[in-house]
This record gives sequence, structure tokens and C-alpha cells, in this order.
Amino acid sequence: MSKIAIDSIDRKILAILQSNAHATSEQLSDAVGLSPSPCARRVRNLEAAGVITSYVAVVDQLKVGLPISVFASIKLERQREEELDRFATAVQRWPEIVECYLMTGQRDYLLRIVVKDLEAYEAFLKRTLTRLEGVASIESSFALGQVKHARPLPIE
Repeated sequence: MSKIAIDSIDRKILAILQSNAHATSEQLSDAVGLSPSPCARRVRNLEAAGVITSYVAVVDQLKVGLPISVFASIKLERQREEELDRFATAVQRWPEIVECYLMTGQRDYLLRIVVKDLEAYEAFLKRTLTRLEGVASIESSFALGQVKHARPLPIE
């Protein structure tokens, strides 16, 4: 992965692509004031440098039958590197865990888990998280509603 200096034009390109990954080079070039060829080259450079990591379809979790978001705070028995790495590797296997953060404070990890109902969460909890070696405690909080979920980063 190469390093890249991100200038104001790159930032404009990133802002557009975050809201519309299907934007063409022509659309980008019109928006940022460059011709299509240099604009496409900038996008390729942003991809090569790892600034743009992927292009995805954003799916509405309610419309696909996954209305429940659970935030689980995990405390490990020990916070040694090998235990942290083991946990981080394990959560990669479970698609129900859509976000995982290593935290400071009372808990070691914060997970966002998406499931179809409470029974599905209970089953997930029993067959995965509680069986994972090194987990000392799990505290679950259920989201009642989503007030904001911003996908684009505030690139200025």
C-alpha cells in the first residue's frame, strides 16, 4: 500500500463516492473541476493507497428481516495480547457481529450484533459468545431505535 497526500480535490471525490459509489468519472470530473482522465487516476490512486477500501451496497437491515441491534460489552478475563488477538480473530467468524471495537474503560470490547429477534440473539449468545474461552462477562443492551447512522465520514 502506497502513501498518498490527500488534497481538497481528493476530499471532494471521496465525499461524492461515499454518497454514490456508482458515480462515473464524468460525474466526478464535473463536480470537482477536472477532466475525466485525471479524475479516474485520482480514484485509482486513492484505491491503491488503501484510502478507498471497497465499494459496497448498503442494505436496510429492517427490510431484510434483521430489526434487532444489540450492543454487547465484553470483559475478558485478562487483557494480554494473545487473549485480545484470540477474541478479535474469533469475532471475524460470526456474521451477526457487524461491528467490533476494542475499548478503553470498564469493558474490553463493544460489539454491535444484528439479529432477527430476541430468540436469535439468545441462541447466538449461548452458542458463541458464552463458549468463547477468556470471556469473563457479557453485558447486552438492546437498541430501541436508531436516531442517526451516518455512513459517510465527515471529510473536510
